[in-house]
Amino acid sequence: MRLREDMCRAAASLFTRGLTGGASGNISVRLPDGGLLVTPTGQSLGALDPGRLSRLDATGRLVEGDPPTKEMPLHEAFYETRSRTAAVVHLHSTHSVALSMLPGVNADNLLPPLTPYAVMRLGKVSLLPVYLPGDPAMGEAVRGLAGRRSAVVLANHGPVVAGASLEAAVYAIEELEETAKLALLTRGLSPRLLSPDHVAEIVARYGVEWE
Repeated sequence: MRLREDMCRAAASLFTRGLTGGASGNISVRLPDGGLLVTPTGQSLGALDPGRLSRLDATGRLVEGDPPTKEMPLHEAFYETRSRTAAVVHLHSTHSVALSMLPGVNADNLLPPLTPYAVMRLGKVSLLPVYLPGDPAMGEAVRGLAGRRSAVVLANHGPVVAGASLEAAVYAIEELEETAKLALLTRGLSPRLLSPDHVAEIVARYGVEWE
């Protein structure tokens, strides 16, 4: 029950701070038996009932609770390609979405190296194409990255982050949104970026994936 409460508490925090609105956004956590605990489809992250969270078995079959988010292909792709993934968070956060729609961004590394924590928590963030919500092709796009990215942004849609724990995934997606906000605030102003040497030092010191 504690995991269910932790998920609902994290979801409410993200919602209350305006990081996703309406019935958007979803969270999943891997269970010890290989199954998943998932936020249900069509429900606000600000008003989840711990007892109604979707529980899926290791084959992806719903065994308890309401039907899961329609974005399951995204979640499943991260669990399949990144063995260390224990949680996945997907939001429709404003600044990340705005950055994804601008011309001239780097699809292989959407976020400029503005802060050490963005590099530490996220590594490179890939920008994926536009897909309709729930399209299985989103999962195939994540699989196409072959586990090289813990975070992506779906163009015109929102960020998705995989973490080694629920807490880690939440912290990382918050960092992604804040860095996207900084990127927008400083766009066209020639901000001072972290130097390649600084990035290399962070990557080496903290074991960041940076391919």
